[in-house]
Amino acid sequence: MLTRRALLALAGAASGALALPVPVFAPDVSLAADPVADEYRRLLLVHTRWVQQQWDPAIGAYRAADFRFAAVLGNAVLLTTDGYDAGLAGVDATVLRGQTLATITRFAATNRLAGGTEWGRRLFWDSTFELYFVLAARLLWAELDAATRSNVDAIARGQAAYAYGLGTGNDPLSGSWTPNGSAGGYRGDTKLEEMGVYAQAIAPGLAWAPAGDAEASRWQERFVFWAANASGLPAADRANPAVIDGRPVSAWNVAHNLHDTFVVENHESVNPHYQAELWRTAGRAAAHFLAAGRPLPQVLTRQPNGRELWATLRLLASDAGEPVMPMIADRYHLYGRDVLPLAFLAQVQGDRHAARAEADLAARLMPYLRYAPENRLTKFSGEEKYEPEARAELAIAYLFHRWRTTPVQPVTSAEFFTAAAGTRFFGTAVGLTAHQSTTGFAAAVTKPGQVRFLWQPGHDNWLIDTRAPAFLPAQTAPPMRQWTAAYTAARDGVDSTATVLQTAAGWAGYATLPTGTVVYTGPGPSSLTLFNLTMPGVPGLDGSRTFTGPAGTVTLPAGLGDGGTDTITFTARSARHVRFLGQAASGQYGYSLFAFEAFDATGTDRARGRTVTASSADPAYPATNAVDGNATTRWAVSRDERSRTDSWLAVDLGATVQLTGVTLTWEAAYATSYLVQTSTNGTTWTTAVAVPSTTTLGAWAGIDGRAGLVTHGATGPITASPTRITIPPATLIEGYSGAGTDLAAAAARRLPTGGPATLRVSDADGYLTLLNLSPTAVNGAVLTLPRGDRLYRGVSVARADGGLDLTASVPAGGGAVRPARFTVTGRAPTGARFSVADSHNVTVTAPAGAAIDVRLTAGSWSAQAQVPAGATRSFTKPVDGPVTPTTDLARGRTTFPTSPLPAGMGEPSHAVDGDPGTSWRPGPNGRMVVDLGTSRTVAAVSLAWTSGTRRAVRVETSTDGTTYSIFSGPLSARYIAVAVPGWTTGDAEIVELSVTAQPASPEPS
Repeated sequence: MLTRRALLALAGAASGALALPVPVFAPDVSLAADPVADEYRRLLLVHTRWVQQQWDPAIGAYRAADFRFAAVLGNAVLLTTDGYDAGLAGVDATVLRGQTLATITRFAATNRLAGGTEWGRRLFWDSTFELYFVLAARLLWAELDAATRSNVDAIARGQAAYAYGLGTGNDPLSGSWTPNGSAGGYRGDTKLEEMGVYAQAIAPGLAWAPAGDAEASRWQERFVFWAANASGLPAADRANPAVIDGRPVSAWNVAHNLHDTFVVENHESVNPHYQAELWRTAGRAAAHFLAAGRPLPQVLTRQPNGRELWATLRLLASDAGEPVMPMIADRYHLYGRDVLPLAFLAQVQGDRHAARAEADLAARLMPYLRYAPENRLTKFSGEEKYEPEARAELAIAYLFHRWRTTPVQPVTSAEFFTAAAGTRFFGTAVGLTAHQSTTGFAAAVTKPGQVRFLWQPGHDNWLIDTRAPAFLPAQTAPPMRQWTAAYTAARDGVDSTATVLQTAAGWAGYATLPTGTVVYTGPGPSSLTLFNLTMPGVPGLDGSRTFTGPAGTVTLPAGLGDGGTDTITFTARSARHVRFLGQAASGQYGYSLFAFEAFDATGTDRARGRTVTASSADPAYPATNAVDGNATTRWAVSRDERSRTDSWLAVDLGATVQLTGVTLTWEAAYATSYLVQTSTNGTTWTTAVAVPSTTTLGAWAGIDGRAGLVTHGATGPITASPTRITIPPATLIEGYSGAGTDLAAAAARRLPTGGPATLRVSDADGYLTLLNLSPTAVNGAVLTLPRGDRLYRGVSVARADGGLDLTASVPAGGGAVRPARFTVTGRAPTGARFSVADSHNVTVTAPAGAAIDVRLTAGSWSAQAQVPAGATRSFTKPVDGPVTPTTDLARGRTTFPTSPLPAGMGEPSHAVDGDPGTSWRPGPNGRMVVDLGTSRTVAAVSLAWTSGTRRAVRVETSTDGTTYSIFSGPLSARYIAVAVPGWTTGDAEIVELSVTAQPASPEPS
């Protein structure tokens, strides 16, 4: 481990700069047990087998292609720590050391910054691999010759000087990669990553510069500038007076790289991988400062909006540390690239929730590494350069653990998802409405070209493939009409979402509940694409899926339709032509085959070298590649045809033969459902086999004990294959997380009825879900609820059959999710009337001929409601939480300053959380802003205080977050600012900041 000096630096203490690196490990510091670090070490050892494949005897070093020589960082960590295991690594330590030193020597000399011509100086992506390379060299510094040391120093200093010399301009070597000056960008493609790269390019030179170096002081300011601006938000955040590295955030921040809902886009879609770049680039930079024994720049541990961006990733989290990728999923299951951001957040910033995610990901890495192709840290998607990158970042993550000596302990999974739970509508331009619950994740994507619903029961990112749409059939055209809402407990009394779309195929509605249950209504048939790999060590991936239906349980094995190699045999048939015909793809890239082989009874491949045709082909991957006998070449559909499910590839065998089987070897873009067909004339085709096989279940189905489906009004039974659930068109489909729901009972229960035929109603899990599949509003519809014990907001009247009639309204083409506000124990007489105003108030009216004697319950509160015949009585639950729903425009909205908070200031969101037990502490000259989300006509701003001296306040409003004026009466505003000049410790704090809207003017009669 590092010396005590470097360990103190990790804790944030000051430490003198060193001209030479400190030893990586020292015997005077003991290590606490750290199973994650131990697993990282084992992974590095096993992954060394891949490294050995990169050795090029011709150059006496690891290969240059795709920066594979950057594997030396992982080698250096293994060689400078105790416990090297040659059996796991597949190479003796002496050999590895020699190859590592030879590679460092060679590539230090060939870097352009050291006088070479092979690589270097370019910011994207040479500077990233230089960072890994320089760190490896510094760890092995004592074993390098003087010339190599000089070259390594020239790389670090030269890259810092080059990046500094660019100012805020583009790197001419990097093509289209640019931070867009200091302004950044957030629509479509964030510049967060680019600004992070500009910062990390400076870090090695800055960290290893001698004390008092004149250039380093200039580099320092530029480093902080780029690092602080990487996560810059719109203007409303720029007033943050929190000091970072000697200046307030308001002085550093000029860039706009985030949407104001704290999410980033890349490739025109929400992409969490790029959001995590904030901590990936910070982690790369931090490793150099820590290795050099220098204190970290504050900007690496006090990142503007870092807390808010991490909250967004937690909202999208899965059970494996990797977030759901709700739109373009080009980094899905790229596990090796997900390690460093989590390790940095956990072990450097000390976040226990990140430590949970890191531990969950670490537990998946060895099974993942051993899955074919073996000894790879990046699979399923990505580029070749990701492999050496992942190794280097795994090595850095390991160092973070060892430098800390006592690892940050993770919260439990239950604590993680309880804290992560919530909903958010990210805005119309972003097109995502997400819901994380304690039992699962669900979302609706409304962005044109990417419209889909997602469901991940149990947070299991190896059960349902979220790259394929859930329930809603794939859409080829944008919706003609859309409506979406995210309800929150603070404002509405429930965390849930509802989305209604008018599509070319018809109206569709989707609701998500706090229990993890989802409700769908709309076009069918619907489907869920399942993963069914054999990856021992990953829960659920044992090579089969078990389905339960009314007739019992059946287990369907994997092997076909799950990628890899599909070997299929069938009864011999005469054929001159054979083809693959797709029916469903695994993702958005369509189909790609390394090989298509057709065998006769002797085992001869009759397709090899024959004439081949296809529905389409990418020019770089022609159809002939599928039959050329070369396992490294492949056919892929054209880019324009990737969304086409019925793409095909056909081979003319040259003569009629007796075919007995085929083998399809898939690239990552594989078919989950397809047909193998033969023909004697190339015109008339018959199906030899359909992949995969299916089983019929019924009106309900359990999926592997991990989730369940229930249909109401379906036109047929649910069917299942090892990789796909198919649900026929139905009035309603309900999806339940886990195995705790009695699916048979859920399917047999009576549903609420009433209202127009276009209104769909579900009472799944006790929540009333209303989805209006029409352009006409539903006003005052009377719904018949089979159960009489749940009171929803509005007026309910007891029925003779024990149910209730509830009057409800739903907006045109919209929806609603209503929680039960009160429960009733006991039988109310027919005609009993319950009027629920909100979560705390209910009025009970007895019919003229009968008294009421029932018990009302809401949470821990209950009261006996005894109402004489014809009388009315009101009941109020004591306020122990927010009264919902609320008309307060500020409740639950985004507040500023965001992270980091200024010294002495408390959490601004406490003033708008609706909780009377929390408050905002202004701190010296404190000022907070609440973002109403959109401009509203504000009639009044009210403040409630704790006890103590109340300071005079200044209330201001703004429409753009930049220019504010004193609030003096009804006006249009989006931002409300409250300043408390002269506040001192002990003064009153603000319990609630509420904003009242100007009532709409009545229409003339």
